[in-house]
Amino acid sequence: MITNDEQTRAAIAAQAAEWFVANDAGLDERGSAALVAWLRASPTHVEEFLRVAGVARDLGAACSHPAHSADALLARARTETDGPVESWWSRLLAPLTDLPAPRWQTAAVAVAALGVASVALLLSWNRLPVAPLPAPEAVSALHYSTLHGELQTHRLADNSVLHLNSDTDVTVRYSKSERLVTLTSGEAAFEVTHESGRAFRVLAGPAQVLDLGTRFDVRREERSAVVTVVEGRVAVAPSATLGTSGAGGTQAQPQQPVELGAGQQLSVAEGAWPATPVSVDPQRTTAWLNRQIMFDGEPLERVVAEFNRYAQKPIEITSPALRDLEISGVFSVDDSEAFIAFLRSLEGVQVEVTDTRIRVSQK
Repeated sequence: MITNDEQTRAAIAAQAAEWFVANDAGLDERGSAALVAWLRASPTHVEEFLRVAGVARDLGAACSHPAHSADALLARARTETDGPVESWWSRLLAPLTDLPAPRWQTAAVAVAALGVASVALLLSWNRLPVAPLPAPEAVSALHYSTLHGELQTHRLADNSVLHLNSDTDVTVRYSKSERLVTLTSGEAAFEVTHESGRAFRVLAGPAQVLDLGTRFDVRREERSAVVTVVEGRVAVAPSATLGTSGAGGTQAQPQQPVELGAGQQLSVAEGAWPATPVSVDPQRTTAWLNRQIMFDGEPLERVVAEFNRYAQKPIEITSPALRDLEISGVFSVDDSEAFIAFLRSLEGVQVEVTDTRIRVSQK
């Protein structure tokens, strides 16, 4: 069985890999500062970042920019910190800095071979001569995913914030001209930091969303996508996958995008455009950010489907007549007992809990 400590360590290792790739692609000052803050947060962050760096064959070339190189970031994290982390750095460096230079370098190489975190490792690597590399447009891809019932929040290199709902899979790609998020499955909420000259775009099946400076939510369904604006504005249009016609795959005329403001929602289905926005309560749509689901006169079938996105033991409606039963309320996705108690309080409804599922039927 995987322990909580192992899960935490694995999550930190994944974050370290993502930061290393982003740094490789080239972070701006805000991204660099965010990485320094992440390194300063815990000695384990530093150790895992160095472990990733140890696997990279050409670390010196990848981190050739002097302001954003791995050793410069670690040096900033060491010199700018205070409190408990500072004492950790002092203990880490003390046995190495007292050694003569040849022995210091030998120790760093030995530490790298053993896979143990050491600041000396990065410092010694960056002394090695590095052949100049061509400078194509930097593009990096970061992958994020959540398990069933799991929620995650990530601060991206551009300082935007990405929230992932249960069973969600996204890929984030950075280039000099664009920040592109591909939502393969699930649901994600975005808090976008504006950058002039570099757009923030989300692809979600049949829909593409262009941020105009906002907070918004995108839910990917089997053959459609739902976009909800919490704050600001977005432009929504069919994705490129809809822009073909005929057997030869000739590009069709681009569709006119639809702009959405706060409190508006747009559902985009495959092959159906234009779509008409509707007014919604965005707090209800994004209640999952607080690990809640909210309903007002919604059919029980829909409420159960939403609850099953998080529940470890699925709920099954065995009496078809109950599927259209309208219910309202705010439910915690982590409190199945409270939801079962609510169902049992409904007139004419009985609930059976087994080892594998929860059955809801008429009395």
